[in-house]
Amino acid sequence: MTHVTLGSTGIVVNKNGFGALPIQRISKEAAVVLLRRAYEGGMNFFDTARFYTDSEKKLGEAFGDMRDEIYLATKTMALTAEDFWDHLETSLKALKTDHVDLYQFHNPPFCPKPGDGSGLYEAMLEAKAQGKIRHIGITNHRLGVAHEAIDSGLYETLQFPFCYLATEHELELVEKCKKANMGFIAMKGLSGGLLTNSAAAYAFLAQFDHVLPIWGIQRENELDEFLSYIDNPPTMTEEIQAVIARDKEELGADFCRACGYCMPCPVGIEINTCARMSQLIRRSPSELQLTPEVQAKMKKVEECKHCNACKKKCPFGLDTPALLEKNYEDYKGILDGRVKL
Repeated sequence: MTHVTLGSTGIVVNKNGFGALPIQRISKEAAVVLLRRAYEGGMNFFDTARFYTDSEKKLGEAFGDMRDEIYLATKTMALTAEDFWDHLETSLKALKTDHVDLYQFHNPPFCPKPGDGSGLYEAMLEAKAQGKIRHIGITNHRLGVAHEAIDSGLYETLQFPFCYLATEHELELVEKCKKANMGFIAMKGLSGGLLTNSAAAYAFLAQFDHVLPIWGIQRENELDEFLSYIDNPPTMTEEIQAVIARDKEELGADFCRACGYCMPCPVGIEINTCARMSQLIRRSPSELQLTPEVQAKMKKVEECKHCNACKKKCPFGLDTPALLEKNYEDYKGILDGRVKL
């Protein structure tokens, strides 16, 4: 079995991490079954966040009586020390534990540091001194903040989007973390669902021995795929290289990663669905994207005020209003038969 050491933390885990954002969409009973099966199948790193509604509670139900058998990572979006402590205590209670192995600042707009006036990093250090957290990490979608976090030497891990559509910018971050002995946790290994070949996604990330992928899982068939890779990890074959090359050509760089940081929209457009509909409708069963409910979501694009709030918040620098318009025109063409799938 392939394992990953998370930088200077000394945490050694299976190469398959469990991303627990999607379990907020299923029942508590189904989530507990899924999480226990993941552990029994060999997964031992579970990543969640205070922001993921009831995800932490479901993890607490699954592992509260076997806390020392797994590694738990969670996150806070607090921007003040007061909120930091509130979030941490709430998370510990939900997770049914007295500590988390990795506590991360959740996509902050700046890199928290001692003396910056926010009190956030000082709170992290105090929580670590109290034994409530074991290691300090940060997640982000902004290259500038990510670089600053690595350069600061203050963080033991960085969580950042990384998949086989990565540009030289993401590859630079990965290499920089390795040189700094900083753990790298790869989120969005399937690019928010746009990539459908999990073997290719795994094989790409397997090339980086210090990178821990966390796969967003909510169905048993998804879990089965990743569990099968524990004993039989996919490798970079010519066939998989061809899959990657084709996806890179089809998607290019100008596509929505569905991170959701552009939300909410002032007029209620579900941006992280509508701005990537052209890919979704071609990469998933098309009938799922042609329902009356989805058509109503896409029609909301007509109400866009071009306020550019989403564009300003996009961590990938996309022209989001233009993407919405482009995807909507394509969608209307599919509906009236002018565009063939």
